[in-house]
This record gives sequence, structure tokens and C-alpha cells, in this order.
Amino acid sequence: MHQQQHAVKVRLDRFVKERLEPARERASAPVRVAAWAVPGEPVPFSEAVGQAYEPVEEGHAWGRAWGTVWFKVSGTVPSEWSAEPGEVELVVDPGFIGEGAGFQVEALVFDGSGRTLKAIEPKNDYVRLGLRPGESFELYVEAAANPDVFTSGVRFAPTPLGRYETASDAPIYRLGRVAVVQRDATVWELVQDVATARGLALELPEGSPRRAELFTALDAMVDAVHPHDVHGTAVAGRKALRSVLSAPAARSAHQVFAVGHAHIDSAWLWPVRETVRKCARTFSNVLELMDADPDLVFACSSAQQFAWIKDFYPELFERIRARVAEGRFVPVGGMWVESDTNMPGSEAMARQFTEGKRFFLEEFGVDTREVWLPDSFGYTGALPQIARAAGAGYFLTQKLSWNEVNKYPHHTFDWEGIDGTRIFAHFPPVDTYNSQLTPKELAHTERNFADKGRANMSLVPFGFGDGGGGPTREMMAAARRAMDLEGSPTVRIAPPIVFFEAAEEELPSRPVWSGELYLENHRGTYASQARTKRGNRRSEALLHEAELWAATAAVRTGAEYPHELLRKSWRTVLLNQFHDILPGSSIGWVYDQVAKEYAQIEADLEPVIAEAVAALGTGDEGFVNSGPYELDGVPAFAVGAKRVEGAVTVELVDGSTVVDNGEIRVVFDADGLITSLTDGATGRETVPPGQRAGLLQAFTDTPRQYDAWDVDIEYRRSGRDLIAADEVKVVEDGAGRAAVRTVRTLGESTITQVFTVEAGRAAVDVETTVDWHERQTMLKFAFPVDVHTASARSEIQFGHIDRPTHTNTSWDEARFETCAHRWVHVGEAGRGLGVANDATYGHDVTRHARQGGGTYSVVRQTLLKSPLFPDPEADQGEHVFRTSLVPGGVAEAVRAGYRLNLPLRAASVGSVDPLVAVDNPAVVVETVKLADDGSGDVVVRLYEAHGARTEAVLDLGFTAGGVLETDLLERETGTAAVTATDAGSVSLALRPFQLVTLRLARA
Repeated sequence: MHQQQHAVKVRLDRFVKERLEPARERASAPVRVAAWAVPGEPVPFSEAVGQAYEPVEEGHAWGRAWGTVWFKVSGTVPSEWSAEPGEVELVVDPGFIGEGAGFQVEALVFDGSGRTLKAIEPKNDYVRLGLRPGESFELYVEAAANPDVFTSGVRFAPTPLGRYETASDAPIYRLGRVAVVQRDATVWELVQDVATARGLALELPEGSPRRAELFTALDAMVDAVHPHDVHGTAVAGRKALRSVLSAPAARSAHQVFAVGHAHIDSAWLWPVRETVRKCARTFSNVLELMDADPDLVFACSSAQQFAWIKDFYPELFERIRARVAEGRFVPVGGMWVESDTNMPGSEAMARQFTEGKRFFLEEFGVDTREVWLPDSFGYTGALPQIARAAGAGYFLTQKLSWNEVNKYPHHTFDWEGIDGTRIFAHFPPVDTYNSQLTPKELAHTERNFADKGRANMSLVPFGFGDGGGGPTREMMAAARRAMDLEGSPTVRIAPPIVFFEAAEEELPSRPVWSGELYLENHRGTYASQARTKRGNRRSEALLHEAELWAATAAVRTGAEYPHELLRKSWRTVLLNQFHDILPGSSIGWVYDQVAKEYAQIEADLEPVIAEAVAALGTGDEGFVNSGPYELDGVPAFAVGAKRVEGAVTVELVDGSTVVDNGEIRVVFDADGLITSLTDGATGRETVPPGQRAGLLQAFTDTPRQYDAWDVDIEYRRSGRDLIAADEVKVVEDGAGRAAVRTVRTLGESTITQVFTVEAGRAAVDVETTVDWHERQTMLKFAFPVDVHTASARSEIQFGHIDRPTHTNTSWDEARFETCAHRWVHVGEAGRGLGVANDATYGHDVTRHARQGGGTYSVVRQTLLKSPLFPDPEADQGEHVFRTSLVPGGVAEAVRAGYRLNLPLRAASVGSVDPLVAVDNPAVVVETVKLADDGSGDVVVRLYEAHGARTEAVLDLGFTAGGVLETDLLERETGTAAVTATDAGSVSLALRPFQLVTLRLARA
């Protein structure tokens, strides 16, 4: 039987390739093609249409990398054709290389009025003309010469294609066939029938009667279609397959909810400006397919992408708006972009939802209810609470199927965040967000689904993605044939919310996954492109300060609150938190642009801060504290005089330098490394016996696959301790400060560090300046800590997470590089060491046998990674990192993190009282701003930071006319934290890590 089926397959495949596929066209005719090469960046249709076009022929070489050429295509449908309008199409091959959609040449077709018609892409190279024989046409094709960066030359090798200025000017494409064709719909449908029957047969067991039946029918189809008259006998071929394709699915068949989709990376192996055009191409494809196929439903996330279309393609946007109103073009996700979720700060993660959901509400009247993040690189344990606070109840991702070691045990479950909030979660078992709905993919979905017996539904996003493209008519044909087909899961095309509601009802009692959804892959994204990560952290801080002081000035002086400027700046930050930008996995062009945008944010916001503070008063020089904790005598969110008490002493003892301020005692050896760090409050030693802290380490970093994305565990075998110092120097400035300065070299790089102890502060502050010229080399900063613990605490959004540092299980072993925000802490019974930072995200924490017994921990910051692909210049040049070592518990680490990221500013204002103040250090006010609706209400966002139930009083520096608890969009919710209010204060009771947003009306 197997040999017979194999023979049928061989016969069938040749017949399809040589007879059926060529017969999808009944006839073709040549057209006239002329070209105009854009001399620089892309131009709109209105500019391109009036240019001088030169005739070109097939084989014409065109398009330097990242260039654009407009083609004018004109012709007449031959009068001798007997074609209906739906059968006449223009096919365009601008020079496709292989079939990779989204990663090479793409084009967008316009009619003479400038209306977008449809994109031209591999496997989707046609435009329906809607013409009859004898009718003429003239169209314009904007062709983008996007290079295939990912597979150019040697895979993962450095490439000059990542920047316009380093790419060659030589043409990279040759114009292929451009013709008007008469399509044979019957033959096309037969090809789709065969694809379904053949694909299904190959997924069934060899001894299956259904498989044998399918191969028999396919064999009969080849007999029924005459090889020399395919057009005349295709109907007979379809009839031969009709019975096997109409056999209904089993009652127990897995149920697939298919959602049209096009995952478009907002930047990656192309710059943002190209993403704008990718969106236009993809959305034009979708609208054209909707016109032809009433069954298509398309889900699209990322408000930013809709906003681009509104700005650059307004006519296309209005057509999208009409389909949204019909419920067929469905906004999902509710975020500004499909962001990274590990590194964006607390408020930034909240703003991803507020900006995204507001856009969808304002433009379409749609309140999205799901979080749609198929491709982000792991998911913070804070996300369930943030999503719920934004009005979302569902979460979807596919990326966790990329885990290297462990497979998540469920596809449908409840995900519990660090505060106990739960959200319904689904991982599509199809294991791709770019499905083509092939029988192979559908069969994998059913086999792979982990919750069989308790549930039987899953979602499949289908359509070409990453570089865009979206669903095709072939995919819709596959969906229709699999709707109710024996041997296959059933397929229903529907919006995501229909799936989520049905799946939730099907599985009312669900398993629970608690904590972060860690991706055992792409761990290098916490460190790659360090300059961008610093820009993100700095921009988040600037926005916090600008909102705080602009709100304070508005309340106290009536100053105008810069809503539009703040919103514009936030949207720039949110865009650059996209999951291939902030993680460092894009081409160099992207990071050149990001640097300019961060510089513009600083240029825009620094005057906002300065003018707002200046408006609040005059007087002697003071210091501005934008942080939530008192700092050097200046109250939180206030301006005041800086007061520092105490002194710092420096002694030389047995060749070591001892720096002591009464709060902390630090001993540096002759190499400038820390051999002792003693907490003055407890007398406890922090450095383990025989160890040295503040140690720089370099590692060879050549991942198995993705340079910028990955860190593989093998890196640990190549470590080099940078002990020898070119210079060790003690610096005392006479102002209650002492420092040890060291200079070290590694290859062509120089690393200068200044370890500082200040009067009155129990901390060692370290400034590391790196002039970096190494490649594929990772630089870490290590701190051994004399505590016996099995876990480390790392700050994430609105709280922190405990992660095991042992390797008891494969899950623990695979979590060898992790993300933290402003601090990591290891300790025993509330005492230990916090390692804070001002721009570092990547960390690893390990346990080691201790001299004399027990264990100690090593906390390491990952400062630099310097990958070669996709940006060979990644991390080159100068960097500055600030680190603080803080003995104590989590509370001290939280304070240190805010101090490093929101340092005091000097100002020509003597004193300004805070707009709000809280009486409990465990409750942190993260954000103070004015309401987004322009009402003038004050919005305060706060959270419990220590991981314990607590009570607090929020004192108001103004008279409140009313207090409401709200969601992130500042809409009233039920009371969850407020226990009492009056005109000057709000009493609160919070559970661990609870996030609260208060809206305070001004009396």
C-alpha cells in the first residue's frame, strides 16, 4: 500500500507542477512598462505621478538597496478574450528572489487617482483589474528594493546592508514578467482542492483508510484531467475529489478558530520608514481580499501602525475605518506597539495600553479586551495586573514555543501575576503566528494541543508576517476546505474575541501559571545595543519629571500643561520599546534613528521641566527631587536645600585603601577591587571570604544562532577576570566624598571606574566609563555577596519578582540570564546587598560553595554584548554605567534604584512643597500627572513595593474636590484600595504589589 501511495504522490506532484499550475492562466498579453528611480528617500504618489518615466523591458536592472523605483504599467485587455471582469488580472514580478515574503522586494499598486489597490509580493503577485476585453488601464507600481538582510551572504554574518550609506549603489533586482492575464478560476480551485487532499493524506497514518481513500481520489483526479486539455477537463478533476473533500469531520475533531493576521515588525531588518510602507501594502492586500471574499476577518494590533496609515495614507485609513465598523478589520491588543515587556518601565508599560486603547477608542469606538503579543521575548510577571487595569481579560502569545529546554505544560490556562491578578491566557499550539492553514499545520495544532480531554479549542493566526503581507486567497481557500473535513481539525474564521469567549466557557476551571513567562531563548536582548537601553531609561525618567513638575505648576500657578508635547514624546518612547528595537535586534539604521529621537525627547522635555520648576517660585539655589523618596534632605517631589551630614575618612592599611563614612566601610586592595564591604548598621561583612567584589569579567560571546538575540550557557566557559589595573588612584574632593579610580584595558578598549563613598550614605556608587572596541565580547560586572539564599529578587514593573538561583530543575537551569529594572537584591532574613543601576537590564545570579562552609551568591550585571549581526557596529564607542552597592533589605534597594535614576537637579528655586506625599516607604508614588481628558484633574499612580500588605496615607498639597479609583485609562472603577478620604488626604490599604490609580478632582 505504501509503495502504491508513494507512486501516486510522485505522479500527482509532477502533474500539478507541469499541468495544473501553468493552466491557472488561460491566456496572457504583454503590457508597456516605464520606470522612474527615486533619487533618495521614498516620495508619495502625488510627487511620483508627474515624473518622467523611461521605457524598460523584462530583465531591467533596478534598485540599489533601500531604493525605490516607480513603474508605470499600461495596456489593453485583448479584445479576442472571452473573459469576465473577475478573470482579468495584472501579474507583476518586480524581481522576486525565492518565495520569502516580507524580506525582499515588495511593491504597492496605485490607480491613476492615487488610490492604493493591492500589494505585490512573493506568492501574492496579482492585481484584479475588473476589466472586460478591449478595455485599457494605466497603473503605478511603487517598488521597494528592500534587501534580504537576514540571509544575505553567510547567515548571521556582518552585513553592510543595515544602513543606507554602507549599502552598495549597485542594482539588486531585475524586472521579471509583467503581463495582463486571463485567470481560469476552475483550474485554480482544482489546485486548491489538490493541496488540501494531498496535504491531509500525508498527515494521516500510513495504514489509515482515510489516507488510502484520499490517495485513490487524487489518482482518479489525474486520470480525469486530460494533460493536453486541462481547461476543458478541470471540472471533471474537481468532481473526482468532491466526495473525499465533503466527508465531515469527526465529532471529537479539534476546533480551530482561524484569524487573519499579518505580524508586521514595527522595525527589524528594515527601518521604521519602511514599516510604514509595509503597513500600507499589507492593509491594501487585506482590503482587496475582503472585497473579493466576504468570509475574511483580519485582526491587527499596534495602534502605531494604524496611526501611520492615518497620517500617510488617509484614503486607505478611511477604508479601514469602514471595515472596522463592520467587524471584519479588527483592532486587537490595545497597545501602542507589540512591545517588549521585560524592559519597559512601570509607567511605560501602562502607557503602552493607555495610548493604544485610547487611539482605538477615539478612532474606531473599539475597546479592545485582549493582549496580543505573539512575538515578544518573554513576558513580565507584572503584565496580568497591568492588562487587567487597562480593561483587558485575555492574553495571547506564540513565542514561548521557542523555548530551548522546557515546554510550557498548557496552551489554555490562567496566568497569575506577582500581585495575584489572573488573566486568561492562550498559546496557539500551531506554533506559528504566520500560519498558511496547511493540513500539516492544522494536524500539528491538534497533535500538539496540551489540554486535550479538558478543552478542544485553539486559535490560529494565519497570514504572511514579520515583514508583512497578510492572508492570501490561497489561505482562505484552505480554510474553507477544512471547515468540516474528515481527518482534519475543523476551521472557523472568526475574530479573536469569539475564540476567547468560547474557550473561556469551555474551560471554566483552568490550571494556573504563576509568575513571569520566561522565554528560554533570546536572553541577549537584555544587553544588546546598550546605548538604546540607556536612552529608553533616560527618556522614561524625563517624562516622569516633566509630567510631575508640569502638573505641579499647573495646580499651583495655573501654568499650561503641555498635553500634546508629552503625548508625542510618550508615543516616541513607546514605539522604540517595540520588541525588535529596545531589545537590540534590529539593523543599525534603526538605532541611528532611535538616537536622534531620544535626543529630541531630551531637547523637548528639559525646557518643560526647567520652566515648570521656575514657575513655582524664586529664591536661593535649591535642589529638585523628582523621586518618591527623600534624598539628601530634599523631600520627595519637592525642591529644597541639600543637607548632608558626616564625613568620609581614607586610610592606607597594609597596602589596602580603607574608605569609611560611619554608614559603610569599604576596603580596596592594590588592584582597586573590593575585599571588604561592611554595613555600619549591623557590622556585617558583605564580601565572602577569599572573594573580591567589583570585578569586571569579559566573555567570548558567539551564540549558536542569533548574535544580538542570544546568550548561550557556553559563554561561561570563556570568562576572563580583568584584574590587572593600569591605574589605581585615591581621589578625595574635600566635600564629604572619597573615591578610588581605576583604569583597565581589554584589547583595544579602555574601562575607567570610579568607586565613590559619600558622607551620610550607606552605599558604594560606581561609575563605569567604557571606550569599547571589542566585538562578540560580553562585559559583566560581578559582586560576590556573603549570603546563603536560594533566590534573588529583581525589580520589575510595579514590584519585584523572586527567581531561584539554584539549578534544581531544568526550568531553573535554563533561566541563567534574567532581566531586572533598577535593582537586584540577594539576602538573608531581610539583610543582604542590593545592586542598583541606572541603565542596565541584563543580570545573572549564581550560588557557590563558600570557604568555611555554606554558600554565597554572585550578582553580575551584563554591561555590554557587542554582537555582529544584524548591526556590526553594535555597542561600539563610549558608554557610561552607574551602579550602587547598598547593604540592607529590599527597602534599601528600592530607594537606591530611584536615587540612581532620578538624581537631584540644581535649580534657581529655593523651596517648593510636594504636590503629593505618602507616609509609608513601602508605598511608592510612581506617577503624578494631569488627566488625559484635559479636565485638570490630578492623576496619581502608586503601588506597594516591598511585597507585603500595608496601609498608607497619601497627603495632598492641594485641596481635592473628590477622589476616584480608576483604571489606567482614568475611568472610574470600584473601590479596591481607598479606605477613607478628605479634602487633604487619602487613606489606603494595599495588598502586596497592588497597583492603584487615583483621580483627584481639584476643588
